[in-house]
Amino acid sequence: MMKKTAIEIFLLNSGSILIRYGLVVILIWIGILKFTQYEAAGIRPLAENSPLFSWTFAFLSTMAFSAILGAIEIATGILIALRPFSPKLSAIGSFAAILTFLTTLTFIITTPGVIEQGLPFPFISASPGQFLIKDLVLLGAALWTAGEALEATQMEGRTRIDVKRALFKYSK
Repeated sequence: MMKKTAIEIFLLNSGSILIRYGLVVILIWIGILKFTQYEAAGIRPLAENSPLFSWTFAFLSTMAFSAILGAIEIATGILIALRPFSPKLSAIGSFAAILTFLTTLTFIITTPGVIEQGLPFPFISASPGQFLIKDLVLLGAALWTAGEALEATQMEGRTRIDVKRALFKYSK
């Protein structure tokens, strides 16, 4: 195997940190916003057109539904952030994020107005189309954090140096 250059090491390590903690920031930030009327009103049209969620409005208000989602997103972000302390909890959070993004990607199919009116596919609307499609990248980040955290669970019980190598596995 060829020795990595300093720039390769820097890009791989910083990229892996940004993938994990960027995902954490997004989940917690959006989760906090779910407790506002603004965000609750924005999520309602997506959820009420989804067979996965439309039934919940029979017994939950828009704010209650949004708050539940917000609590889940905040908890998911916190779990993913715990990777240095508990890879298992981080993996659980990553799997919750995978479910979250797979679910929101179904809105592309169920929400009216995703394809721009009067234009054929692949012309998607700014909202909700482009708003939803970005979840493909977030799903990829969640898949990566799940795999990395599961790999790290194999390191539990090993020495501090082994753990450091696993965290910064792209070093020389």
